[in-house]
Amino acid sequence: MEIQLPANAKLIIEKLRQSGYSCYAVGGCVRDSLRGITPHDWDFTTSAKPDEIEQVFSEYQTIAVGKKYGTVAVLIGGEIFEITTYRVDGAYSDARHPDEVRFSDRIQDDLARRDFTVNAMAYNDEHGLIDLYGGRQDLSFGVIRCVGDPQERFSEDALRIMRALRFASVLGFTIEPHTSDAILKQRKLLGGIASERIREELLKLLCGDRADFILRRYRSVIAVVIPELKGTFDFEQHSKHHNRDVYRHIVAAVHNVEPEPLLRVTMLFHDIGKPLSQTIDKHGVCHYKGHQKIGAAMTREILRRLCMPSVFIDEVCDLIRWHDERFKPDPVMLKQYLKLLGADAMQKLMLVQRADILAQSAYLREEKLSNLMAVSEELNRIISAGECYSLRQLSVSGADLLHSGFCTGVRIGQILDALLDKVIEGELPNEKDALLDYAKKTFDKDA
Repeated sequence: MEIQLPANAKLIIEKLRQSGYSCYAVGGCVRDSLRGITPHDWDFTTSAKPDEIEQVFSEYQTIAVGKKYGTVAVLIGGEIFEITTYRVDGAYSDARHPDEVRFSDRIQDDLARRDFTVNAMAYNDEHGLIDLYGGRQDLSFGVIRCVGDPQERFSEDALRIMRALRFASVLGFTIEPHTSDAILKQRKLLGGIASERIREELLKLLCGDRADFILRRYRSVIAVVIPELKGTFDFEQHSKHHNRDVYRHIVAAVHNVEPEPLLRVTMLFHDIGKPLSQTIDKHGVCHYKGHQKIGAAMTREILRRLCMPSVFIDEVCDLIRWHDERFKPDPVMLKQYLKLLGADAMQKLMLVQRADILAQSAYLREEKLSNLMAVSEELNRIISAGECYSLRQLSVSGADLLHSGFCTGVRIGQILDALLDKVIEGELPNEKDALLDYAKKTFDKDA
């Protein structure tokens, strides 16, 4: 397949060529182009040194994003393009960054230092595809293979372990046996990688089509990043509602929910509290009362350690806290939950519960799914009809109560909350006059 370079990519390569330097598009943009996917961004490698790159593009804004390592970013037409000098990396004493780099004038040197064969291809219109390690063949067969010795590649940069798992999950590829063995042998190197970098790879991995296979096959690697999950490995549930151990149930639930980070992270941790909450009754049946609260607390600490945003953490923990709640298609009940959690969280909770049910045994599955569908339909009806379940929808406000002579402060909030409950329960219409009349008759204005 011919690679079509966009206009700005051609401009970059041509300007460097006219100045006496070679330049190629390299890495993921070449890989994606060969797969028939339009790249999100284009990266380049060149024989020009960083100062020379800046000189060639002096008429454009340049940013020395990683000049020490040979990378200069150039802003062209509102797009940022990273251009990196051919280089040979020195030793990696921190298993993440080279202690030093030596610039080169050979594309071969630059491709030799890259992680996987599918990412070690370069292209320009003059020389066509440069593929020294069989990347195109691995791409066609769907294989993730390290360039050179896998153990050496991972010891140089341990984050490549997570990148390999992520690529296999997202691209649907198989990890070549020697590369796979090295991942398992060197997994503990991940302990030295910054949490932010782990987070980004993990989120992408979880949203891949083959996340379930990767989570099962490489669970010992995942346990280095999230050791709390080890407690769920091979932990049998001894319940007619389940035909998998806790970890395999978790993985199945991840697979069954939409590939959105919030939902997939929720499913990864939704039952993490079960091993700590297990009790066994006199019939030998296991119960897990309170596992939701335990799991939410554990998840909060894990996500904080992974430097997830606070809003994201709160949303995930709320979904875990309520994921096992038994809802009924009752409008009053659902409005109370809508008042507590909000419409967005309740709709996500329906998706979480569906994924959870599908990952359970066949026992009562159809009944559970039928009830969940009825609950979802009633929930959506309430939301679509604009029925009142929040203070924002209430026909009276704090200002209305103040104007009617009620005292300021906490009491106003309490009265509004009581009025909302009456509307939700169907005891009062959501009409301003009726609500104010009830408030005047029921609540002491001077309290």
